[in-house]
Amino acid sequence: MVEVPTAGVKVVTTNRQARFRFEILETVEAGLALLGTEVKSLRAGKCNLKEGFARIDGGEAWLIGVHIPEYTEGNRFNHDPIRTRKLLLSKKQLRHLSEETQQQGLTLVPLRLYFKGRVAKIELGLGRGKKLYDKREAILKRDTERRLRQAMFRRR
Repeated sequence: MVEVPTAGVKVVTTNRQARFRFEILETVEAGLALLGTEVKSLRAGKCNLKEGFARIDGGEAWLIGVHIPEYTEGNRFNHDPIRTRKLLLSKKQLRHLSEETQQQGLTLVPLRLYFKGRVAKIELGLGRGKKLYDKREAILKRDTERRLRQAMFRRR
Protein backbone atom coordinates (compact mmCIF):
# COMPACT_ATOMS: atom_id res chain seq x y z
CA MET A 1 0.00 0.00 0.00
CA VAL A 2 1.73 3.15 -1.21
CA GLU A 3 0.35 6.32 0.31
CA VAL A 4 0.17 9.33 -1.97
CA PRO A 5 1.57 12.50 -0.36
CA THR A 6 -1.09 15.08 0.41
CA ALA A 7 -0.89 18.88 0.59
CA GLY A 8 1.56 20.10 3.21
CA VAL A 9 3.70 16.95 3.03
CA LYS A 10 7.25 17.25 1.69
CA VAL A 11 8.89 13.85 1.21
CA VAL A 12 12.60 13.97 1.99
CA THR A 13 13.52 10.39 1.10
CA THR A 14 12.01 6.94 0.58
CA ASN A 15 13.50 3.53 1.23
CA ARG A 16 12.92 1.77 -2.08
CA GLN A 17 14.77 -1.37 -0.99
CA ALA A 18 12.48 -1.92 2.01
CA ARG A 19 9.49 -3.17 0.00
CA PHE A 20 11.80 -5.43 -2.00
CA ARG A 21 13.54 -6.96 1.04
CA PHE A 22 10.51 -7.10 3.35
CA GLU A 23 6.85 -8.01 3.11
CA ILE A 24 5.26 -4.96 4.78
CA LEU A 25 2.22 -5.98 6.86
CA GLU A 26 1.39 -2.68 8.58
CA THR A 27 2.58 0.93 8.55
CA VAL A 28 2.88 3.41 11.42
CA GLU A 29 3.65 7.14 11.45
CA ALA A 30 6.09 8.32 14.11
CA GLY A 31 7.62 11.62 15.06
CA LEU A 32 11.38 12.13 15.37
CA ALA A 33 13.37 13.82 18.13
CA LEU A 34 16.00 15.70 16.10
CA LEU A 35 18.70 18.29 16.66
CA GLY A 36 18.65 21.63 14.83
CA THR A 37 21.40 20.77 12.36
CA GLU A 38 19.66 17.47 11.55
CA VAL A 39 16.48 19.32 10.64
CA LYS A 40 18.41 21.71 8.40
CA SER A 41 20.15 18.82 6.68
CA LEU A 42 16.79 17.07 6.12
CA ARG A 43 15.27 20.26 4.71
CA ALA A 44 18.14 20.25 2.20
CA GLY A 45 16.91 16.78 1.16
CA LYS A 46 19.81 14.74 2.51
CA CYS A 47 19.13 11.43 4.24
CA ASN A 48 19.72 7.70 3.73
CA LEU A 49 17.27 5.15 5.16
CA LYS A 50 18.75 2.09 3.46
CA GLU A 51 20.56 0.54 6.45
CA GLY A 52 18.12 1.82 9.08
CA PHE A 53 15.78 -0.03 11.41
CA ALA A 54 13.84 0.68 14.58
CA ARG A 55 14.04 -1.07 17.92
CA ILE A 56 11.92 -0.86 21.06
CA ASP A 57 13.96 -0.88 24.28
CA GLY A 58 12.69 -0.12 27.75
CA GLY A 59 9.33 1.23 26.60
CA GLU A 60 10.93 3.64 24.10
CA ALA A 61 11.39 3.37 20.35
CA TRP A 62 14.76 4.13 18.75
CA LEU A 63 15.75 4.68 15.13
CA ILE A 64 19.13 3.08 14.44
CA GLY A 65 21.42 3.24 11.42
CA VAL A 66 19.75 6.10 9.54
CA HIS A 67 22.38 8.40 8.04
CA ILE A 68 21.63 12.13 8.12
CA PRO A 69 24.80 13.88 6.93
CA GLU A 70 26.25 16.83 8.80
CA TYR A 71 24.84 20.22 7.88
CA THR A 72 27.40 21.92 5.64
CA GLU A 73 26.87 25.34 7.22
CA GLY A 74 27.01 23.91 10.74
CA ASN A 75 29.75 24.69 13.23
CA ARG A 76 31.43 22.67 15.97
CA PHE A 77 28.00 21.80 17.39
CA ASN A 78 27.11 19.70 14.33
CA HIS A 79 25.49 16.32 14.96
CA ASP A 80 26.84 12.76 14.58
CA PRO A 81 25.53 11.50 11.19
CA ILE A 82 24.49 8.00 12.34
CA ARG A 83 23.47 8.62 15.93
CA THR A 84 20.55 6.76 17.49
CA ARG A 85 17.41 8.91 17.37
CA LYS A 86 14.32 8.66 19.55
CA LEU A 87 10.97 7.96 17.90
CA LEU A 88 7.87 9.65 19.27
CA LEU A 89 4.99 7.17 19.56
CA SER A 90 2.04 6.78 21.89
CA LYS A 91 2.19 4.15 24.63
CA LYS A 92 -0.53 2.17 22.89
CA GLN A 93 1.48 2.12 19.64
CA LEU A 94 4.66 1.18 21.52
CA ARG A 95 2.92 -1.70 23.26
CA HIS A 96 1.43 -2.98 20.00
CA LEU A 97 4.71 -2.76 18.06
CA SER A 98 6.66 -4.34 20.92
CA GLU A 99 4.29 -7.32 20.99
CA GLU A 100 4.44 -7.76 17.22
CA THR A 101 8.23 -7.63 17.00
CA GLN A 102 8.83 -9.94 19.97
CA GLN A 103 6.14 -12.58 19.40
CA GLN A 104 6.04 -12.81 15.62
CA GLY A 105 9.68 -11.95 14.87
CA LEU A 106 8.82 -8.96 12.69
CA THR A 107 11.11 -6.00 11.97
CA LEU A 108 10.43 -2.26 12.07
CA VAL A 109 11.76 -0.80 8.82
CA PRO A 110 11.79 2.92 7.89
CA LEU A 111 9.87 3.39 4.63
CA ARG A 112 9.98 7.14 4.10
CA LEU A 113 10.95 10.32 5.91
CA TYR A 114 8.95 13.50 5.32
CA PHE A 115 7.88 16.83 6.75
CA LYS A 116 4.22 17.20 7.67
CA GLY A 117 3.86 20.92 8.02
CA ARG A 118 6.88 21.90 10.11
CA VAL A 119 7.27 18.54 11.87
CA ALA A 120 9.57 15.73 10.70
CA LYS A 121 7.82 12.36 10.53
CA ILE A 122 8.92 8.88 9.57
CA GLU A 123 6.75 6.08 8.21
CA LEU A 124 7.71 2.73 9.72
CA GLY A 125 6.70 -0.58 8.23
CA LEU A 126 6.16 -3.70 10.29
CA GLY A 127 7.62 -6.31 7.99
CA ARG A 128 8.74 -9.87 7.60
CA GLY A 129 11.92 -10.58 5.65
CA LYS A 130 11.39 -12.07 2.20
CA LYS A 131 13.09 -15.26 1.10
CA LEU A 132 15.09 -15.44 -2.13
CA TYR A 133 12.22 -17.04 -4.06
CA ASP A 134 9.86 -14.27 -2.93
CA LYS A 135 12.29 -11.67 -4.30
CA ARG A 136 12.47 -13.56 -7.60
CA GLU A 137 8.66 -13.54 -7.78
CA ALA A 138 8.64 -9.78 -7.19
CA ILE A 139 11.17 -9.24 -9.99
CA LEU A 140 9.17 -11.46 -12.36
CA LYS A 141 5.90 -9.67 -11.52
CA ARG A 142 7.50 -6.24 -12.00
CA ASP A 143 8.95 -7.26 -15.38
CA THR A 144 5.65 -8.65 -16.67
CA GLU A 145 3.77 -5.52 -15.57
CA ARG A 146 6.36 -3.37 -17.35
CA ARG A 147 5.97 -5.41 -20.56
CA LEU A 148 2.17 -5.11 -20.37
CA ARG A 149 2.40 -1.33 -19.93
CA GLN A 150 4.76 -1.09 -22.89
CA ALA A 151 2.44 -3.21 -25.06
CA MET A 152 -0.58 -1.06 -24.11
CA PHE A 153 1.41 2.10 -24.88
CA ARG A 154 2.40 0.78 -28.32
CA ARG A 155 -1.22 -0.09 -29.15
CA ARG A 156 -2.30 3.51 -28.65
